[in-house]
Amino acid sequence: MPGVIYDFCVGRSAQFPIAFLGAAQGGQDERSWRGTLVRDEYKAYDSVMSAEPGRTAAGCLAHARRKFDELLLDLGKSAVAQEALRRIAEIYRLERELSTLSPAERLERRSSDAKPLWADLHVWLRLERSQVPEGSATAKALNYSLNHWEALTHNLLDGDVNVDNNSLENLIRPWAVGRRAWLFAGSALAGQRAAIVMSLVQSAKLHGHDPWAYLNDVLTRLPTQLNSRIDELLPHNWQPAR
Repeated sequence: MPGVIYDFCVGRSAQFPIAFLGAAQGGQDERSWRGTLVRDEYKAYDSVMSAEPGRTAAGCLAHARRKFDELLLDLGKSAVAQEALRRIAEIYRLERELSTLSPAERLERRSSDAKPLWADLHVWLRLERSQVPEGSATAKALNYSLNHWEALTHNLLDGDVNVDNNSLENLIRPWAVGRRAWLFAGSALAGQRAAIVMSLVQSAKLHGHDPWAYLNDVLTRLPTQLNSRIDELLPHNWQPAR
């Protein structure tokens, strides 16, 4: 069931996502999350993935692309960056065509149409990397993709996996932009409460509900709602009161 969950943390270290997703304790823990996590290559995620054996890492093409955007900004002109962006754009053009397909259909088209694009990109990245000096800005941009190639191409093995985590980035953006105006949550507890409200608002939007109508109805009904029927007020179950 699709949904959005925000978690308020006081830092960016691995302990926070590990606590949120759970961790195996001497074996698999039925309460800990398993599945495919689409993420960038922030080092803390290594610990998050290894905390539970049932997790698979998928890379983010948008973050790989960003390295070449930054290279273009730093150098003003870079033939490597321009060619990388052109090749990545081809993959994105195809992914837009595949966005309306079922996961099985998408996987089939990726095998026939996307896989050759990725393979050509990989050959080109390795060739360019062999021609640039170690430690250069160009080498660093190339290394980001090459060092994480298995995760970056996991979408070729699973039609449910997106090529990037832009959908998540877009869900975070309103709060990242707004926090400058809001300045403070007031306290850690207030931050946790804000995360709960944000989760309900974005989940309601995800299910096609007007957030104001949803929250207004839920808060009106909540004081008299039986605990045994509280799930009826969750965004994916909610029906407006008649």
